[in-house]
Amino acid sequence: MNELDTMIWQTVADIPLGKVMTYGQIAKHCGYPGYARYVGTVLKHLPPDTELPWHRVVNAQGRSSFPEDSDKYAMQIQCLRAEGIVIQNGKIQLSVYQHH
Repeated sequence: MNELDTMIWQTVADIPLGKVMTYGQIAKHCGYPGYARYVGTVLKHLPPDTELPWHRVVNAQGRSSFPEDSDKYAMQIQCLRAEGIVIQNGKIQLSVYQHH
């Protein structure tokens, strides 16, 4: 694992309960604006037993990046709702739930 991966993991670990960040926001926070896809790649390769709150990371539209009919999508939505995040029509209101 490289330094950027470690920064991404730490940033995701620091997202508070009931808040979300976007892939691009995490990349920018780590000093790598424009690396949103890389953040997604890093999170995609997390170990299956990770305790990192990956479910708190959404795309720039406030939506899950997983296909709606996938198990990962259902898991992410379930985890977010369990934290009190309101999801309407598959979308999170970033103005309310985005961590800055």
